[in-house]
Amino acid sequence: MFYRHVPPSAILALSLALLLTACGESNRYIAPPPPKVMVAHPEQKPVIRYLEATGNAASVNMADLVARVPGFVQTINYQDGQPVKKGDLLFTIEPEPYKVKLEQAKAAETGAEATLKSNEASYQRQADLLSRQTASQAAYDQALAARDSSKSALDQAKANTELSKINYDYTQVTAPFDGIVTARQVSIGEYVGGSATPTVLATIVQHDPIWVNFNVSEKDVLDVRATLAQRGVRVEDLRNVPVEVGLQSEEGYPHHGTLDYVAPTVNQSTGTLAARAIFQNPTRVLLPGYFVRVRIPRGDPAPALLVPDVALGSDQGGRYLLLINKDNQVEQRKVELGVLVGAMRVIAKGIAADDRIIVSGLLRAVPGQKVDPQMEAAPQQNSAH
Repeated sequence: MFYRHVPPSAILALSLALLLTACGESNRYIAPPPPKVMVAHPEQKPVIRYLEATGNAASVNMADLVARVPGFVQTINYQDGQPVKKGDLLFTIEPEPYKVKLEQAKAAETGAEATLKSNEASYQRQADLLSRQTASQAAYDQALAARDSSKSALDQAKANTELSKINYDYTQVTAPFDGIVTARQVSIGEYVGGSATPTVLATIVQHDPIWVNFNVSEKDVLDVRATLAQRGVRVEDLRNVPVEVGLQSEEGYPHHGTLDYVAPTVNQSTGTLAARAIFQNPTRVLLPGYFVRVRIPRGDPAPALLVPDVALGSDQGGRYLLLINKDNQVEQRKVELGVLVGAMRVIAKGIAADDRIIVSGLLRAVPGQKVDPQMEAAPQQNSAH
């Protein structure tokens, strides 16, 4: 058998050619597959729409307890910051001088009653004698004047007795309503009530019930009035409208009350309408001055479209969603938001029931580019809110 000798230079050339061919194959660009994203159709269910606002809790009753008569503080009958009931004795202001004045007034009243009784008898005698023409007209007139003067004196004595009794009662400062009394502003033995400015002894604040004051925009007022007109509800019936509030540290709106007051006019400088709701507050969870979230139902549950709240984005133009069109391209859609229901957000305007919403993989979705959509069921809610 004969073997042809191949020169080394030919072998080297063939190897280089094969290597260059392989390098050309590896440098050719292959486009990556479209990124995968999870999409879902909007959830459809009836939802109660709410008017939302912010407000502040305020005491229904709050009053300064002042010394209404001058004197020395004799006793302090409560613990600072403790709840009290209406009529509970809180302070005693040296009652003895006023008790003596009351006894003096009662004695003067008794004397005036005796004088009137005597003068009434004299008047009756003179009237009888005058009718039989055995007494002069002057004597009759004098007896009549004495009787009328005695009546006036008795009325004055009764008024003095009543005034003395009022002043005597003022020596005992009692709670005008159920509430919490602040720290005392005076000490036992301190002279109070002796100046033109009343001496504040303490302040009492009522916590149950409690008010929540808030403001509603003019646009919301118009919407609510239109809704009420459609439902046949009169403005006078607004006091029956339920109101829900929640503190900043609470989930949802756990406190329930009713609308208590609506201002008759819109504030032109702010374009808002002042309103107030009242809440039972037996455990004093709501304190005057607390900042609260407020919502008021606008009517019965109505059909709505909901998407996961985390699917929403925002830019200078407002809030938006990323959708997939029929060509599997990403579109950015401006939307109008509604109420938040758990982890789902009502979309009031901007989407349709058959739209495919990107709910996961948002960072991989770029408007105008294609993606590989994977259908995912939107989170379900157990009940309407």
